[in-house]
Amino acid sequence: MRILITGSGGREHAIAWRLARDIGSENIFVAPGNAGTKQCATNIDCSYNNFEMLANHIDELHIDLLMIGPEEPLVNGFTDYLKQDPRFAKLMIVGPGSNGAILEGSKDFAKQFMNKYSIPTAAYQTFESKDKAAEYIRSLKSPYVLKADGLAAGKGVVIAQTEEEALKHIDLVFQNRVFGDAGNKLVIEEFLDGIEMSVFALTDGRNYVLLPEAKDYKRIGDGDTGPNTGGMGTVSPVPFANKEFMQKVVSRIVEPTISGIAAENMDYCGFIFIGLMNVGGDPFVIEYNVRLGDPETQVILPRIGGSFIDLLTAAATQQLEGKSIEHEAFTTLSIVLASEGYPGAYKKGNEIEFEPDPNDLVFHAGTAVVGDKTVTAGGRVLAVVGKGNNVTEAMIWAYENAERIKFEGVYYRNDIGFDLMKYENI
Repeated sequence: MRILITGSGGREHAIAWRLARDIGSENIFVAPGNAGTKQCATNIDCSYNNFEMLANHIDELHIDLLMIGPEEPLVNGFTDYLKQDPRFAKLMIVGPGSNGAILEGSKDFAKQFMNKYSIPTAAYQTFESKDKAAEYIRSLKSPYVLKADGLAAGKGVVIAQTEEEALKHIDLVFQNRVFGDAGNKLVIEEFLDGIEMSVFALTDGRNYVLLPEAKDYKRIGDGDTGPNTGGMGTVSPVPFANKEFMQKVVSRIVEPTISGIAAENMDYCGFIFIGLMNVGGDPFVIEYNVRLGDPETQVILPRIGGSFIDLLTAAATQQLEGKSIEHEAFTTLSIVLASEGYPGAYKKGNEIEFEPDPNDLVFHAGTAVVGDKTVTAGGRVLAVVGKGNNVTEAMIWAYENAERIKFEGVYYRNDIGFDLMKYENI
């Protein structure tokens, strides 16, 4: 089995690391990868958005299974592109076609899909002009949830606390075009007051298996302050997601979502990432993603026992029915080490200094190799993962390891998992 993973982040490093546990590293390739993926796979110098070059690599390397990491090539139709090429008639692809990836590619489409299949979500309206969006804001009570319709690198959602702030954001979207074409439409939602978590399923388009759940910390600052980021830390499992709550998630959200995918005849083999809000014990969908999350992947894959490659193969060959995933009982917690200035402007090229322990889990995201040095190459640089019997133990492990990693301007939150400690004695 020869596998190609496309992408360059912490998600792709975690995937390569997990698959290497199943089949070894010699038959795993990552395009383009990062300094971390070089440790458990072979990096291919090719952008994950260069469809023609990637297709040639797939052919020349005799790849059996392709796993598409990021959302952009999925939304832009990489799966469709490959399925039209006779060279890849037998290629197993984990990643939906564009008619499935639209669940992430368009917030407006996703909301329509949820309403059509009676999946609980916040009330909303979609706007294509500044004036109508502003008029709607003036009819609501704060806070306000505003979402760019298209892909915005995880930064297209704003929760405005005041009407003035919301109106200013509407100007940025429609007049300043801060999201480009992704902001041609603006979805404005009812604010849901609760606590967030994420649920992940692997599906062949008809059947599914649930992966371990996770809680993400999106804001840059301690206490969930400051602007949204791609994610500053994660915890799995989620202590408040008890059996009763997860039964509601499955019956009200996961199963109707998979049934809707089948009913819409979507070309869908891959992951469905469901961002949820727990509102008084009831789950509501915030968003869909059509791939694994980052940094959620870094805490959920270490908790998957058995053979991960067998599950991917079953999904890609529509043989997922009757399969199950072994969830390891321990807790994992990740801390993202970021470059100073992120999610705004930041400096690249700072040398990273640390001596990894064989027992440590440190997943690379924005890193590169220059000469014999590993340097920063992105906003989110590394994810340090701790393991333990509970959140507290995993937190201690992760923070102790994070303190040993040095690079100029290193920044990380100091409160990942603190809000979950109150559930540990329940």
